[in-house]
Amino acid sequence: MSQAKGDRRERELVNELDEAGFAVMRAPASGSATERELPDVLAGDGEQFYAIEAKSSSGDPIYLTGEEVEALTFFARNFGAKPRIGVRFDREDWYFFHPGDLYVTDGGNYRVKKETALADGTDFPEFTGRSEKVTLADVGDGDDGPDEEIVRVLNAVEQGVMEIDEAAALLE
Repeated sequence: MSQAKGDRRERELVNELDEAGFAVMRAPASGSATERELPDVLAGDGEQFYAIEAKSSSGDPIYLTGEEVEALTFFARNFGAKPRIGVRFDREDWYFFHPGDLYVTDGGNYRVKKETALADGTDFPEFTGRSEKVTLADVGDGDDGPDEEIVRVLNAVEQGVMEIDEAAALLE
């Protein structure tokens, strides 16, 4: 990925976080303006504070060095923010991960595949508190099958004992 594309993606993330109501700033030339490694983006909404390392890719897996992740974690801890890795693949939205949730390679680097981001990442609405991820397992919790009253009414309609309008009124 070119540096210009990376810069553009970081600015895009800053703008999206700003529109979501976060106070946000991009660390220009993060990592090169100082000897200390800085996160790409700092964001907070008064309740949540994040130090974000932003990465993007056209579709190939995204890799971060162990040093990048260690520097992010160190900065976030000292700053009082939560460390997050923000990833964006072309034609997809931003997804976020805690560094501890990333796959660690044999060489000590970190990797995020596109499939992993889409399946396991925190999407932008959830990250900014506008929605909450619900899985099929969450929906199925405590569900012991169809509602008996609905089944009874549908059976009555099927048997011709109840008119459709009457059934609809009962089920409202």
